[in-house]
Amino acid sequence: MSDGNPSSVHRTVNLLQVLGSPDIDPKEGLGVVEIARRVGREKSQVSRALKALSETGFVERDPDTRRYRLGWQFFALAANAGEARLRSAGPTVLRRLVGTVKVAGYLSVLCDHSVLTVLSESPRVTDRGGWVGRTAPLHVTAVGRVLLMDRPRDETTAMLDGVSFGNAGPHAPRDLDDLLARTAEARRTGYAVADEEFRPGLVAVAAPVRDLSGQIVAAVNVSAPKYRLGPRTDRLGPVVVEASRQLTAAMCGRPEAGFGVS
Repeated sequence: MSDGNPSSVHRTVNLLQVLGSPDIDPKEGLGVVEIARRVGREKSQVSRALKALSETGFVERDPDTRRYRLGWQFFALAANAGEARLRSAGPTVLRRLVGTVKVAGYLSVLCDHSVLTVLSESPRVTDRGGWVGRTAPLHVTAVGRVLLMDRPRDETTAMLDGVSFGNAGPHAPRDLDDLLARTAEARRTGYAVADEEFRPGLVAVAAPVRDLSGQIVAAVNVSAPKYRLGPRTDRLGPVVVEASRQLTAAMCGRPEAGFGVS
């Protein structure tokens, strides 16, 4: 793949960067000629380098189109790096968010068709960590709605097979169509609001965290009794979105921006 000298390493990185360019369809990939043109190298050199990368799993070649795309090994490394960055940046971003909104904040992921809280922060030290390791339903939480945001209808339907929609808070979705409509609204605004859906008197606002490929891998949210959070729900949406964007930037290896909210 490379002979260890800096210029060889840089050439290899250039090939991976070209295949990962945002204007490239990750399923279609690129042919050798186009890749060589983009990196400014001879076709034979690029072909040899791509062959070496394919042998290690960093790129793969479609047997029909003969085009190259990023391979499983690249995405496996990216996922591992993203998870490490999420664990590293999560506490800092969550503390800033909680310090701004003055209510509890959480970071959650999808786990066996439920929402699993992996990190929590509270304005009160005695309340910290109470939800970590606990699960909640997908269909009656703001976090669940965010984690379902990019999934097609049939996948959402399968994930919620057997779920009872009548056993939650007073404003919980009535059925699957109601949930899908609320999820579509969350997709439009960029964040989800659950107003007395999980339990009476509880309000939450959540936004998605994405990885390098753009997939939703986690959700950040704030939650509190309605008498404390309800009047501020609309204003809190963009604040939570800003926190989620910072975590997305961390997942993608970009420098963390300042928490520009008030």
